[in-house]
Amino acid sequence: MTTAEKKAQGIEPALRARDLTKVYRTGEVEVHALRGVSLDLYPADLVALLGPSGSGKSTLLNILGGLDQASSGESWFNGQLVSKLDDRALTRYRREHVGFVFQFYNLIPSLTASENVALVTEIAPHPMPADDALRLVGLEERLNHFPAQLSGGEQQRVAIARAIAKQPELLLCDEPTGALDSQTGVLVLEAIERIHAELGTTTVLITHNAVIADMADRVLVMGDGQIVEERENPERRRARDLRW
Repeated sequence: MTTAEKKAQGIEPALRARDLTKVYRTGEVEVHALRGVSLDLYPADLVALLGPSGSGKSTLLNILGGLDQASSGESWFNGQLVSKLDDRALTRYRREHVGFVFQFYNLIPSLTASENVALVTEIAPHPMPADDALRLVGLEERLNHFPAQLSGGEQQRVAIARAIAKQPELLLCDEPTGALDSQTGVLVLEAIERIHAELGTTTVLITHNAVIADMADRVLVMGDGQIVEERENPERRRARDLRW
């Protein structure tokens, strides 16, 4: 369903942001990372956030996910004003509603794939079994392997399984294929695609690669801390068909 169709049916955004700014200060120097960003993310959206390094993509994602706070502006998640939450409430928001996938996997070397994922299920209110999450990303044969026994793509898929094991409503992926070659990256994108299809998770995928943006419903292009273009893909490409 397109964004226009969701609006026409009166579906409310899962996440709303209005006039977000972020200013970093070092002494007398100010760096404007975000300059008045507004956006809506609807339930089950798959949105690509596209733009060069330094355009504000990661800063925006961190604010939406509650890892950072805006200098000004407001954001809401399912009607809750996230931008005004204190540290304790932000921790609860991240724990209960948001899954994060980063460029680097951050797995614990001494734990198996299943044990790495299970760490998250212990703090989530409604988790899925760790092994089920790993099956969703195609690692049912690697449950008891340690990170050192896994390829880079497999480690990233463990990280994705860890992020979705708590069944978050919002999945935020920051350059998840950035450290991988094209062939391995496609396997990771297929895992994200499958999770989005099966769980209906609202998903934001940061990339600087325009080819990857073709797998999204909608593309937001950032430049100099602003959204400079927004478009809907007339047809989503399957991850397995992407080449770069």
